[in-house]
This record gives sequence, C-alpha cells and structure tokens, in this order.
Amino acid sequence: MRVVTFGEVMLRLAPAGKYRLSQVIPGELQATFGGGELNVAVSIARQGGQSAFLTAVPDNVVTDSLVAELRRWNVDADLIQRDKTGRFGIYFVETGANQRGGTVTYDRDQACIALRGPDKYDWNTAFAGADWFHITGITPALSAPAAASALAAVQEAKKRGLTTSCDLNFRKKLWKWKSGTKPADLARETMQQLVASLDVVIANEEDAELTLGIHSEGTSVEHGQINLEGYESVARQIVSQYPNVKKVAITLRESYSADHNNWGAMLLDVATDTAHFAPLNDDGAYEPYEMRNIVDRVGAGDSFAGALIFALRTPELSKPEAALRYAVAASCLKHTVWGDFNDVSRAEIEALMNGSGSGRVQR
Repeated sequence: MRVVTFGEVMLRLAPAGKYRLSQVIPGELQATFGGGELNVAVSIARQGGQSAFLTAVPDNVVTDSLVAELRRWNVDADLIQRDKTGRFGIYFVETGANQRGGTVTYDRDQACIALRGPDKYDWNTAFAGADWFHITGITPALSAPAAASALAAVQEAKKRGLTTSCDLNFRKKLWKWKSGTKPADLARETMQQLVASLDVVIANEEDAELTLGIHSEGTSVEHGQINLEGYESVARQIVSQYPNVKKVAITLRESYSADHNNWGAMLLDVATDTAHFAPLNDDGAYEPYEMRNIVDRVGAGDSFAGALIFALRTPELSKPEAALRYAVAASCLKHTVWGDFNDVSRAEIEALMNGSGSGRVQR
C-alpha cells in the first residue's frame, strides 16, 4: 500500500476547549496543522499504511515544522514543494457547544497551492510506487490553477493505473474564483469533470446535491431525519451517471446539537450491486453510533476516507462490508480526538467495530 494525497495544508489556530475567538484574542491560540488530504494521509499512516502528501507551501520555518510533524506521523514528506511566492494558509476554528454550532474562518487567499498550475508538478515522481491517489473537492475550490492541477492529478494518476478517490467536500465559503458564477454552479462545472476519472466517490449528506446536482429525498439532517433508501438512490444515480465509479460511500450524520450527533455510513459496491450500511445492531438493522459528548468534529469525514482507503487496501479488511464498518468506527472515534488528525490505532478501531464501545478504562 502506498497512498498519495494532494491538497492544501493550513495552520489551524483554535482557542482551548470551547472558548470563542472573541474571548481569547488578544491572547493564546493553539496552533496545529490540518487540511482534508493531509488528514487522510495521517490516518492511513497512523493505522499502519504507507502514505505520502503532495502540496505546495512557502520555503520558511513553518514548513520546516510541517515536515517534522509529518515525519513524526510516518507520512512521507518528500513530495512537499517549497515555493518562493505565495503564503501558508490559516484557518481559525471555534468548537461548538450544545445549540451553538462550531465555526471555521479561512485566511488562505494567495496560498502557494492556489497559485500553482499543473505544469509545476512532476507527476512521474509524485506517483512513483503508488497504487492509490486521493484528493478532495476543497483543492479545486481554491482557484483556477488549483482546479486545473486537481483535474490533472486525477487524470495522471489514472494513466498510471492508480485507484483514484475523491471526497466531494463542498465548501460554500470557497468556489469564488470565477466571476459571475455562483459557488454551487462552479463546483458542479468543475467536479463533474473530475468525477469522470474516479474509482471511488466519498460524500456527505449535502455534497452530492451541491457538486453533482443529485439529491436525497426525505432527509433533514438538522431535524435528525435520515432516509436510508434516499441515500442508496443517490449512490446509484452517481454510478449511473458516471459508470467509471466502482464504489460510492456516503457518511450519515444526524445533528441534534453540537455535542450530540448520530453517525454512520453507507457504501454502494458496484461489483456486487450491493448497498452496505454501518453500524448494524444485533438484528442486522442500521443503528448509528450515538455521540453525546463530541470533543472535535473537524476532520471526521477525512478520518472516514482515510480508514476506508486503508481497509480496502488491507486484505483482511477489504470486503466492502468490513471496510465500511472499519471506516465508520474510525470516524466515530475521531469525534473524541481534538485537532484535525485522527490519533487512534487500528486496534482501537477494530475493538469498536467489533462491539467494544463502552468507554471503560483499559488496564
């Protein structure tokens, strides 16, 4: 297994606990790294796989710290490109509580990766020895050059025989780089080209509609209503419109408050024409994990994607139903971990997927 991911890495600045930014500035913020594709690479490495992260960042001491951090997580940092122009993106996070939702504020204009076009990357070097490539819909949302690079990356990976995956990840605060075009319209115009070269599509309850125009009927995430048949229909519409896609995974989140969510997922496997759901109760019916004391939900979708890729490339976890159970358990545990990275082991994930979810102290 060698998985290459490509996207922007940012400096994450956040107050401790559940303080608001207005309560701590001026004052102290906790600085870590994060970004959709980087989070996936870290998850894969943390669980025992091989991963490499491709990005463009400034040639400065922040990048030195990034490289050191990736090496600590056993992520291959040799593909990181250092530029003389551009900057390191930043985002500010407030963790929500009860009825106050969390917020993310971006400060990433003119980031290095947003200024780089596809001709600035050596795809032969990037994909040497790799068998899987992963990207998200965040990268093409940054700028026209980044969108061109994202599309080229997927197409170049396919040319070399890699399995390709993308988490659609619509971000309404992005997709503003084409004047006169609404964000959702620009996303659809761009992502439909990218999806045409994918093997695996990953999405949440809104992504398929906002990026591909495919909607699930009878669902209201805010009111805790999930229509399982509706999501299976969405997945089947995706593979009908894009026959190159072999698997579609959709995470199922029911939000009752910032601290109380239900969590599960479905996976449509085209080879067997079967839709799998997880987790299941003893009767084999879908019964989501109930999470009542969420520590940090940022990066949950990335932890799902990383664990799904890891499982699909691990023989004893590779059957679709097992891979889905593993990915859902991993992403459930991410809600207990502060920061973007999912710092949980394969053993912890397998314990939860096999029914050990009491939270008792392990002695």
